Amino acid sequence: MTTVADDPRIQLAHDVLGAVEIVPDPLLPPRVVRVVDAGGRHFVAKQHAEQDRYARELHAYRTCGAHLSGHAPTLVGRYDASRTLLLTALAGDRADTVAPGSPEEELAHHEAGHVLGALHRATSMPQGGAVGAVLAQRLQGWIDQAVHADLINTAERNLLNHHAAILDNSLMDSAVCHLDYQPRNWLDGDVLSIYDFEHMRRDARIRDFARLEFRRWQAAPHLRTAFLDGYGRPLNGSEHRLLESFGAIEATTALVKGHKEDDLPLSAHGRTVLSRLT
Repeated sequence: MTTVADDPRIQLAHDVLGAVEIVPDPLLPPRVVRVVDAGGRHFVAKQHAEQDRYARELHAYRTCGAHLSGHAPTLVGRYDASRTLLLTALAGDRADTVAPGSPEEELAHHEAGHVLGALHRATSMPQGGAVGAVLAQRLQGWIDQAVHADLINTAERNLLNHHAAILDNSLMDSAVCHLDYQPRNWLDGDVLSIYDFEHMRRDARIRDFARLEFRRWQAAPHLRTAFLDGYGRPLNGSEHRLLESFGAIEATTALVKGHKEDDLPLSAHGRTVLSRLT
C-alpha cells in the first residue's frame, strides 16, 4: 500500500476511503492522481493551485450533478485548506484517443452533444444583454494584453475590436457551461461521461461550442452534424454569427497564453483561428 504523508491528495483519499493504492495513469495531469481503495473502487484526487478554480469546480460538482447523473464524477470528499477534491473515477477511454475519422469518433460527438444538451436545457435562461457585455469586456482585456505584447497588428486589433462590439450589442441566452468542452474532457465508455469542471459557470450557451468549432469541426464538419444531432437542435443564423465572435475570444486567449507560457502549438492555434475570422 502506498501513502505519501505530505501529499494532500493522498491524505484526503486516506481519510475518506482508508488505505489506498496509487494507480499510474499517464494521461492524467501532474496535479491529479488516481487511487484504488481496498474494495477495488477507483477514485481521482485533484489539487488546485488557484482558489477561484477550486471554488468553481467544487460548486459545479455540488450543484450540477443532478443534471449530469450517470455522466459525470461524484464528489466524495474535499479539503478546502489545500484546495483538494476527491471524485469517483469513471470508466472509459479519453475520447481524444479514438481514431480520427472512425465511427467511434462520430458517435462520441453525438453522445457528447446529448449530454451537453441536457445540461443546457436544465439551466437555460432567456436572452439578455448582460452576458454579451461581460464577454465583450473580457475580450477587450485579452486584446489589450495582445497589443501590449505586440502579438497583433493594427488590422487584427480592429477586427477583434469589431467582434467585441458585436458581443457588447448582442442578446444571447445563457446556461451553465463547461467552457472546456472537447474530447480530452470526455470519457468514452458504456456511456459518455464528462469531467474537469474548473471552468464551469453560467455563460453564453453557444460559447460551449467554440472550442469544438475552432479545434475540431472546421476540419471535420460531419462531427458538428453528429454533435448537434445529439444536442437536439441546430444552430440558427444569429448563433452561427455569435460563434464566430466567440472565435475572437478563442484566438486572442490562445495568442496571449501561448506567448506567456512559451507554448508554440497554442500560439499557432490562436494565429490560425485569427486568420479565419471575418
